[in-house]
Amino acid sequence: MYEVDARGLSCPEPLMLVSEALKSHPGEQIKVLVSEPHSRTNVEKFVKNRGLTVLVKETGSEFELTIEGRPGHPNYP
Repeated sequence: MYEVDARGLSCPEPLMLVSEALKSHPGEQIKVLVSEPHSRTNVEKFVKNRGLTVLVKETGSEFELTIEGRPGHPNYP
């Protein structure tokens, strides 16, 4: 599983990191760590708009998003 640590970053940086991770690690699960609620929302929407699945786990004031890849999907990555 590839990990993107975007804690402390403001948008659009987390989205840019996630986009790059999707391109460079196709088909892999990607774990994204963010610390801002708006970053969590933006990353979640970004991933869902591409037809991918995302699981969200809140730990204290931070969020862990796990992106499930779907190779062959027209929006992947």
